[in-house]
Amino acid sequence: MLAAGFFVLFIGGGARFAVGLTLSPMVEELGWGRSQIGIAVAVFQAVSALSLYFAGALADRVSLRLVIGGGLAVSALGIGAMSLVAQPWHTVALYGCLFAVGNGMASIAPVAVLVTRAFPGRAGLANAVASSGMSVGQLLMIAGLAAVLTATGWRSVFVWLGAAYLVLLPLLLAAIPGQAEAKSHSRTTSRSGLSVAAAARTRRFWLLLLVYAACGFGDFFVSTHVVAFAQDRSIDAFLAGNLLALMGLTGLLGVIAAGVWSDRSGPVRPTVACFLARVAVFALVLVDQSPISVAVFALIFGLTFLVTAPLTIVFVRESFGTRNLGALTGLITMVHHVWGGIGAYAGARIFDATGRYDIAFVAMLIAAAVALLSTLALHRTPLHFRE
Repeated sequence: MLAAGFFVLFIGGGARFAVGLTLSPMVEELGWGRSQIGIAVAVFQAVSALSLYFAGALADRVSLRLVIGGGLAVSALGIGAMSLVAQPWHTVALYGCLFAVGNGMASIAPVAVLVTRAFPGRAGLANAVASSGMSVGQLLMIAGLAAVLTATGWRSVFVWLGAAYLVLLPLLLAAIPGQAEAKSHSRTTSRSGLSVAAAARTRRFWLLLLVYAACGFGDFFVSTHVVAFAQDRSIDAFLAGNLLALMGLTGLLGVIAAGVWSDRSGPVRPTVACFLARVAVFALVLVDQSPISVAVFALIFGLTFLVTAPLTIVFVRESFGTRNLGALTGLITMVHHVWGGIGAYAGARIFDATGRYDIAFVAMLIAAAVALLSTLALHRTPLHFRE
């Protein structure tokens, strides 16, 4: 099950960053503005966010094989068909809607439920290992796709991604528990805690939403625009694409460290460290945008990129119990993705209006500071539920 969760997120880790990798060649060939693709990314974030919530809720009630397997199949269709786009609305329909539904269903929320059920005593580390699939996928798949992009063009990138989903789908389904196993687990495992409505009446719930909204705002701005930003600062296309891949490597280190740290001292401290680092690197890139500073910015931000992903379900379990583990995890991740879409689109609009990303970097610095303060407030807010 741990391997299944890892490979689900491995595929998604490469696929969801493909638009960031192909942004510049797409707008050059098709004659679009960056904001036209930014709209598709924003729609993707909103639709996949809604799918995340419903996937999490379904994970509490039905077979994870059905939820995750169905998501993988829909993802294959949506991302593969991106190779055929000719109009901006094609990108919105295929990437923003169809792929978004599949990506939300086969994503961190149901995977976190899968892994936490299997490793209840080491949920932080187990979710970190599974979540590291996103970093490894970003590292290996983006590096490979950057070579494909250079050799055969951006359309081939989407063809290969669709094929990757289809090849791995039967292997993953074999490892994911079916409905019989899910029912057996529900009979033998205590599931107590707050309802979604009761959780929403606590201060801790709203602080978590604020932390994850600010986190998503920065995450998807950077992942969507960092390659184009690096090229704007005189880094060639191949090196810029591999910079995004190397962010996956630093992200792998960050997510594993966060998981181990969380199991030892809880999820607050690694989250504080994450946003301290973000404040520092956004300040750096506002002061200096030389190629070296851009590389330092990308790699250190990459170190923080997935830190909060395995901690979401730990925050939820510690704060609200396991009764609605999937639904609450999906809801918080949904907010993360919605604000991620806003961040990605805002960055594109700011660039189209000013020709630079400086105003966007100021907004991201403020968001990181808000997330830092909100996390510190979580540390001082008492828990409303204990097992």
